[in-house]
Amino acid sequence: MDADVPGTVLKRERTRDAVLELIESRSPGDAIPSERALCALLGVSRPTVRAAVDELVAAGLLVREHGRGMFVAPAKITQELVAGDRALSVPQAAGAWSSRLLEFTTLQAGARVGRKLRMSPAAEIVYVARLRLVDGAPMAIEHLHIRAELVPGLSAQELESGDLYEHLRGTHGVHVHEAVQAIEPTVVTRAEAGLLDVPELSPALLFERLTSDTTGRPVEYVHSLYRGDRYRIVSRLALGPAAEVAPDREGHHPGIPPGDFAHGDAIASSTRGDIQAGG
Repeated sequence: MDADVPGTVLKRERTRDAVLELIESRSPGDAIPSERALCALLGVSRPTVRAAVDELVAAGLLVREHGRGMFVAPAKITQELVAGDRALSVPQAAGAWSSRLLEFTTLQAGARVGRKLRMSPAAEIVYVARLRLVDGAPMAIEHLHIRAELVPGLSAQELESGDLYEHLRGTHGVHVHEAVQAIEPTVVTRAEAGLLDVPELSPALLFERLTSDTTGRPVEYVHSLYRGDRYRIVSRLALGPAAEVAPDREGHHPGIPPGDFAHGDAIASSTRGDIQAGG
């Protein structure tokens, strides 16, 4: 269809809104009418319906299954950012989160990670890669880089159970104090797409976070890749004072392993383009 024909853009927009209403009236996994049926229902051409459906598939609201039809996509996992008086508090994301360990090893920091952690490139770090799942579905790939000197004896089991900061606090007296986090859009590589069960070059959110202790020493650098079709960030802006509410201790912070900041250590968040190495 020629986009220059008067009314074409409006017709496509109205078609999209009509299909969106069908999606919103159904539950995740429910089928919606075929493109042919939508043409008859809405009184528009096949190219107009296809353009609207393509847009909703790209937005992660519809799923096409070859030979089966179109279905309402799983609900997106929402992470809400709330502006507080001194820092940006981070409520936990929805869903039941779990982890699958992909790699666990000790290696040299290298130039980039060493610069972020303010340590020699030859110094050792513990490197951890894990797949994060929500309600059993792959949601994110997390890469953790931790000063090895701080975590002698750290086990894969501790990471699976989310006890990393308990280990730091209880065993080594390292008290995590602040995290500076940046978020930016990106796309997934072929290898990442295979782990996340999405097509190559699918949109994603890249989280970078640097965690420091109460002395300002960098403790951990994390970068995480979250599915763009299933994850979204919502910002709530406080326009006036509100009563203090005790934080929920269960759930998941994006890029932050479960159990981290479990004792109420402050979290500061940044939306700048680069994460600051603190020095």
